[in-house]
Amino acid sequence: MLEQILATVDFINGKTAHFAPEIGIVLGSGLGGLANGIEVNYEIPYKDIPNFPVSTVAGHKGSLLFGTLKGHKVVAMQGRFHYYEGYSSTEITFPTRVLKYLGIKFLILSNAAGGINPKFSVGDIMFINDHINLIPNPLIGKNDDRIGARFPDMGEPYNKKIIALADKIAEELGIGVQHGVYVGDTGPTYETPMEYHYYRVIGGDAVGMSTTPEAIVAHHCNLPVFAVSIISDLGGEEVHCMLTHEEVLKAVGKTEPKILAIINELVRRSDELQF
Repeated sequence: MLEQILATVDFINGKTAHFAPEIGIVLGSGLGGLANGIEVNYEIPYKDIPNFPVSTVAGHKGSLLFGTLKGHKVVAMQGRFHYYEGYSSTEITFPTRVLKYLGIKFLILSNAAGGINPKFSVGDIMFINDHINLIPNPLIGKNDDRIGARFPDMGEPYNKKIIALADKIAEELGIGVQHGVYVGDTGPTYETPMEYHYYRVIGGDAVGMSTTPEAIVAHHCNLPVFAVSIISDLGGEEVHCMLTHEEVLKAVGKTEPKILAIINELVRRSDELQF
């Protein structure tokens, strides 16, 4: 696998004059607005990048952006890949490994998620502090010891230092946030009322169809991760309504400015982080 990663990195470096980004950002459903704040130097469509999948989901444009955000060099994935699109867990996380080998120091993940904690409301922001992964593990298969350990420890899947800085920023901006456990399931169906109930019983606060495989692979290659969810809907035995992808994007759009304010400031103050 390392040879594939390095071949892709060489291609990207050739297209970006060895841009050397400091921070990687994955823009999830409806969170593409952050791209508007990036002073873009290079844009590469996924379809042009060797070994990359192609995003097939509405709200996921499908480009790799290289530019400057709040004084720092960033690379942003404008759209991600999902297991339900028919790709393997290894394929959907290949870009995460590429970002690591491009030289980023930490990774920011974002998503829209269904709220299963009864204290949550639609539009809440949740900083992910742990997860339950129900998507096939991307590390299944032969391990490449040059990339990471066969049995990586997952005691801190989301970096506490980054969460602490994000908490401080949110408080300073007057933005209320939640913290919780994200359940990653395969989709593409939204959850039944009893599935929501089950996920709550096993310790989940929100559920979605992404993020956990990326976090696992990032941890495998020693890349610190910060992840945030926008609660786009609520579910459970007592709360149920017909849900569409368009409604999810609409709900996310209302909260997006708050998320963008936090991420922008997190990037600006990233020099405060020492790993």
